[in-house]
Amino acid sequence: MVPPAYRDPKPRRVERSPALLPLVSDPGPTSGTPEAAYADHSPQDLLARARDHLQPTGLTALFGGRIALTDGLIHHQDIRRALGILREVPAERVLAALRFAPGAPPIGAAKRLRGLSFAATDLAWTTGKGPAVEGPGEALLMAMAGRPAALPELSGPGLATLAARIEAGPG
Repeated sequence: MVPPAYRDPKPRRVERSPALLPLVSDPGPTSGTPEAAYADHSPQDLLARARDHLQPTGLTALFGGRIALTDGLIHHQDIRRALGILREVPAERVLAALRFAPGAPPIGAAKRLRGLSFAATDLAWTTGKGPAVEGPGEALLMAMAGRPAALPELSGPGLATLAARIEAGPG
């Protein structure tokens, strides 16, 4: 079954959504970082720069696009969830992100997963050993990334431990 938001890809106009406000009003940890150097660039300049850098280089090139896929998927779902716009992410994308996320240091999943097992109920994917946390693959990915909004979609004897780790934050 394809959700209506996925069948109808027409752009939506978002009117000052209270759910979106925290995403756009607080630059968070990127404040004062090199991203600020691009604030004065036009959209055309930014698109041209992106086109000129389509092929990853350096450390990111070693992972064959998995960093971009996983990071983009997580942040995309952050925004969709906050706005209440559902999307069924293609299974092969979720699987690739689930396979990569546990060992990706920027996501910080390793410490959240330690001593727990995870099993997707909609995909053929499991990882870890210990009390189980089960649920849809997308919700597991979001929880691995520390997103508490995904916790109600999960179940199992390891859920309380996972929730406490997410609540404790990145420290």
